[in-house]
Amino acid sequence: QKFLSLYGDQIDMHRKFVVQLFAEEWSQYIDLPKGFLVSERCKLRLVPLQIQMTTLGNLTPSSTVFFCCDMQERFRPAIKYFGDIISVGQRLLQGARLLGIPVIVTEQYPKGLGSTVQEIDLTGAKLVLPKTKFSMVLPEVEAALAEIPGVRSVVLFGVETHVCIQQTALELIGRGLEVHIVADATSSRSMMDRMFALERLARTGIIVTTSEAILLQLVADKEHPKFKEIQNLIKASAPESGLLSKV
Repeated sequence: QKFLSLYGDQIDMHRKFVVQLFAEEWSQYIDLPKGFLVSERCKLRLVPLQIQMTTLGNLTPSSTVFFCCDMQERFRPAIKYFGDIISVGQRLLQGARLLGIPVIVTEQYPKGLGSTVQEIDLTGAKLVLPKTKFSMVLPEVEAALAEIPGVRSVVLFGVETHVCIQQTALELIGRGLEVHIVADATSSRSMMDRMFALERLARTGIIVTTSEAILLQLVADKEHPKFKEIQNLIKASAPESGLLSKV
């Protein structure tokens, strides 16, 4: 317990560990048996178990929050497929309102980069916050998350994939949250930066998915009372652009 109180925040929470004791008589570390009590000074170490932790990726509206990252006017001419990700982002936010899912929005240095684009309706957003940090994980965002009971999953989209999206996702999984990145609502100035960021994030256990998969997973059943409205959102979407082919 003392070790964990001192070094617990440095431990990768996605790994499991075994506690070992240094045995003087054998001059090596041995596993501590279950229920073992330490009654005198000794050498202990934590050894990570190299196992693959599977992320199931189940989504339910009651345990999900949407993060919309820096979809701002000044990025319009620079970000590849920006018009497409605006359309998809707006569809996701409409879906969030239908399903009662909280939405957190950030704007990167809005004084210089402008506000969120007018096409995206932020009505009902839980939090719209300016920032200078690249990650969305700010004290105000953490406080907002703490106010939402049972949050397990974050659906994340916006720009840029290799900067603010990547840093946000890594901080969120470091806090034990499951992250779903919406590939057709996430882009960068460079498709190479975007591609390598998505590959890196997928290797860490973050789920790279699509807007349609997210929305249908959240309703989960044709008999869901909001299914028809979600289905109409999907049907109203524009034909697929070239963005998903560049994941």
